This record gives sequence, C-alpha cells and structure tokens, in this order.
Amino acid sequence: MPELPEVETIKRVIESQIQRLAIDRITVHHTDVIAHPTVDEFCQRLTGQRCSAMSRRGKYLIIHLCSGDRIVLHLRMTGCLLVTSKDDPIEKYTHLVFHLENGKELHFSDMRRFGRFWLLDNEEADTYSGIHKLGLEPFDPNFTAAYLSGKLAKRKKAIKQCLMEQSVIAGIGNIYSDEILFTAKIHPTRSANSLTASEWERLAVMIPERLSYFIQTNAITPEDYLRTKGKEYRNTPFLQVYGHDGQPCPCCGTTLCRTVIGGRSSVFCPQCQGNH
Repeated sequence: MPELPEVETIKRVIESQIQRLAIDRITVHHTDVIAHPTVDEFCQRLTGQRCSAMSRRGKYLIIHLCSGDRIVLHLRMTGCLLVTSKDDPIEKYTHLVFHLENGKELHFSDMRRFGRFWLLDNEEADTYSGIHKLGLEPFDPNFTAAYLSGKLAKRKKAIKQCLMEQSVIAGIGNIYSDEILFTAKIHPTRSANSLTASEWERLAVMIPERLSYFIQTNAITPEDYLRTKGKEYRNTPFLQVYGHDGQPCPCCGTTLCRTVIGGRSSVFCPQCQGNH
C-alpha cells in the first residue's frame, strides 16, 4: 500500500496537471470504486466542475473543486492515478476516467479494486471515508514527544504496531515504520510502555525527518511518472533496512534480521537497535 511519501508524491505530480481544469464528463468502468454517493449522482454532480487544488491527509488524497465540493480518494493496495492524453491506450484495470476540458484524462486504475472515491459537497461532513478518524499529521506543529507518549506510553503493544495506527499518526505503514525505528535506534518489538522519555523525543524528531527525506527522494517529473505508469518512483534504493534482511547493516555491518509483528514483516539491526 502506498504510504505517506508515495501519496504525497502522487499529489504533487497530479495537482499541477489538473489544476484549473473542468471535468467534461466521467466514464465509469467499474461502479464499485465509487463509495458515495450513487454512481449516477457522482457523475452528474462532477460534470462541469472545475478542479482548484489537491491535498493529502494521511494516505488519502483530496481533489478540491472550485465550488467547494471535494473528491476524497484512498488508493488502498494497488490504486494508481495517471494523467494521459485522450489518444493514449487505456491501462489494464482502469476503472474510472475523468475527461478534462483540455483533452487530457485523469485515469484511476487498481488491479485489486480496493480503492474508493467519495464525493462530498461544500457543507457535507465526511463521515464516510474514515478520514475523520485519523490522528495527527507527522508535520503538524502539535506532533511532539508529549503527544506521542500521551497516546502510546501506556500501551503494551509493540512500538512497530503503534506507529502504524492511523488514529494516532496519519500515514505511516510497514515500510516507513521500519525505517523510522532503525534511525531512532529502537527495536520494533519493544512494547510502547517500555520506551524512555528520550526515546519518545527521538521518535518525535525522526518521524517527520524520515518522512520528509523520503518525500524528497521520491520526487519525479510528471513526464517520468507517466512514462513509468506511476510504478517506478518508489524509495527502494534509499531504504536502509526494509527489504534488506540478511544483508549487512549500513551503520555497523551486523546482519539485518527479519521478524513478524502483528502479522507484518519487520527488519531491524540487532546491534544498532538493541534487543527486545
């Protein structure tokens, strides 16, 4: 599943290409990707509306319209947005096409078809998508050691699992929780209630720092993003531990280990990150 850095990259690539453009019409190939309202109302209400901006909230994308209405989108596991020419061939698993006034098209494809769209009007509260349940953004000024420890310091759950709780921190998943804990020198299986005050301070610094770094390394031009069909902008060359089990630690040379925490794979350095 795309995590915060990937979703932010998509937002930056797509926003510049759809800003100020009107939606001429919509083609729906699979109706189940539209969660709210009905498919007919979704298409009717969006036809003729003009895009003003895009934003990100956790792993959600929001397309803001000049009317004040907004389209909320969650990519889930395999969702992808592409801006293409109307003459370009349609990618496999394309479920939704926004036909724009300049002849371009915004395509949504999703191999597993878990991604969802919600259309909300200017005055409508979003009680549908789950976005209202998200915790703080890692870049929020209120995201501090006190916030983290206040939410998690009494928990017996592994800190790796706690970092992925969207109701506490919006946007972190399996990949970047490993990267953050490695940089903060905290073992992923440690229970949250075992962390010291200085470790909460390190996490409060490292979470936004690591995510900012990976947003920067993810940067890609719209041309390259389209050429690679939105699939080759990921941070794989820059990951220090995730996916590198059995390889030497980039800091101390100790062999990186893999474990499973809450059903999710986790890679760590037994030397740099101590033990359970």
